[in-house]
This record gives sequence, C-alpha cells and structure tokens, in this order.
Amino acid sequence: MNEATTLADLAVAHPAAARVFYSNHLDFCCGGGRPFADACRERGLDAEVILDEIRREEADAEPPTRWELAPLPELVNHIVTHYHRRLREALPTLIQMAHKVEARHRDKPTCPTGLAPFLEQLQRSVLDHLHKEETILFPAIVRQSNARLSSPIYVMELEHLHHKSDLQHLRAVTNDLTPPADACTTWRTLYASLAELERELMEHIHLENNILFRRVLAA
Repeated sequence: MNEATTLADLAVAHPAAARVFYSNHLDFCCGGGRPFADACRERGLDAEVILDEIRREEADAEPPTRWELAPLPELVNHIVTHYHRRLREALPTLIQMAHKVEARHRDKPTCPTGLAPFLEQLQRSVLDHLHKEETILFPAIVRQSNARLSSPIYVMELEHLHHKSDLQHLRAVTNDLTPPADACTTWRTLYASLAELERELMEHIHLENNILFRRVLAA
C-alpha cells in the first residue's frame, strides 16, 4: 500500500479503503484510475494520513470478502441481491420523502426545490440500467459466454459516469446533503438516506468497474 498506486487498485486490494475514500470525498469508482497521491493532492489531503486511516480501518474491521478472488457468479449474485435490491427498495421511499419535504417547505429558501422530480428521473435511469445488466450482460458473464463483452461493458461504464454526474447534481441541490438547522425529521432523514444511497452506489460501481468488468475483460 503506497501513494503511487491508483485509487481503484487500493480499494480492490484493501476493501476498507473504499470507506475511507468515501468519507474523504475521493472518487474511487468512476475516477478510480487516478493515482492516489494526485487525487489526495487535488483535495488538499495528506496521502500518508489517508493511508494510516486505511490501516486503522482494516485493523478494526472484520476480514472482508475478497471479491477480486471470488467466483464470478458469486460476485454477480452479490451485486444483484444486495446493491440492485437496495436501489429498488430505497428509491421509491426517497421520492416520497422528497415530495413531502418540498410540499411542506416550498416557501423556504433552503428547500431542495426540484429534488423529487430529479429522483424520479434518477429512478427511471437506474432501473433501466439494472434491467440491462440483469437480462443481457450478467447472464453472459455467468454462463461464460464467448460473445464479445467489451461493447456492453463500455455502455455500462458510460452509464456509470452518468450516475456519478447525477450524484454530483444531488449534492448541488441539497447543500452538500446538509439539512438546515430548522429542518424537520423527514428532511433530516431524507438527506441521511440520500448519503447512504450515494455511498452504496459508489461501492456498487466500484465492484463492477474495478473488479467484475476488469476480470471479464482480462479473461
């Protein structure tokens, strides 16, 4: 573990790094190809301090599943049953909460106006993406199809970039996911749940871009 490696390689070799990167706003999913030291420097972070934080996180955590070593069908199943399921469950609830907050607080300047329709658009985009993975790409990976998968993988990675852009817009319309001092319980719960959605979506994209897709293309 050193400053010269990339964010993605660190997050693959040291799963605890993903949590540390997220808490320090380092993009390890779509921007995982960047050198770790350069990414830290850009954000004004001390790379050695971040590495020490990863070491402490690893020491305190249970031994993680090494998805870069697991059978591909097992990795695909984990992505679908955990991350895909969580997205399908979370988005409708987030949309309901966003509508409630906008309806009750529309007169406040801090109200996240337009958040509910944005989340509805995000849900349509995400569900379409999940459907393509579950019906086309993932079955081909599991059955070890001889078909060329570089093109569908490229499309999925491009859509991941769109999801990352959506997360950036989400922070822009929610004051960096920070509720105002007078926010009601629903408002605070909404922003906390959106932060959880963001964290899990970044982990999800990391597992696909930096582990699953790498392994498929290498094979």
